[in-house]
Amino acid sequence: MSTALSLRSRLLVALAAAVMLGAFAFPLWRISLEAPQYPEGIGMLIRVATVEGVKPNDLHNINGLNHYIGMHPIEPDDIPELRYMPWVLGALVAGALGVAAVGRRGPLVAWLAAFLAVGSAGLVDFWKWGYQYGHELDEHAIIQIPGMAYQPPLIGSKQLLNFTAHSWPDVGGVLLGVAFALGTLALLLAAPRTLPRARPERDVPALAVRG
Repeated sequence: MSTALSLRSRLLVALAAAVMLGAFAFPLWRISLEAPQYPEGIGMLIRVATVEGVKPNDLHNINGLNHYIGMHPIEPDDIPELRYMPWVLGALVAGALGVAAVGRRGPLVAWLAAFLAVGSAGLVDFWKWGYQYGHELDEHAIIQIPGMAYQPPLIGSKQLLNFTAHSWPDVGGVLLGVAFALGTLALLLAAPRTLPRARPERDVPALAVRG
């Protein structure tokens, strides 16, 4: 049977579940574009169930720019991941609450492994989406530059023609990272401690008493 979690570890896992709920309210990721013709910048926010512009018309403007260079329009309804991502996140939240209730180290390890697998798969899927988005261009586009691709960065900044693209986690993504850190801390606090080995007592030679 796995080691029991301390009350402190169980509270940390429960706190991780509460922090993860913030990902339903705040954007997970933000992609911003800066250019001379857009001095205030335009951008889009990736939420757990949709994609929207930072400002009301941003997504429409981004799709308009994409049309000229042959990129596909960004239509949230056409992105299947947005349909099941809320369920995956909900399962992780429920799993954390289950771990806190059960209070065993084994389920905590399994939950952290699942969390890491889901996060890694999400980043890989995001990169693949960006690659297809930036490389599969319409051959009849108005503006065509041989050899040019428009894949946005996964994390960081990148120059795309006269645009500078920035891609960073937003509040929801940061909260998920905090939740994973809390779960990891709970696991570290639950690690079995090795007690120092007692030193063997030395035999004390009996002293002969002279009469």
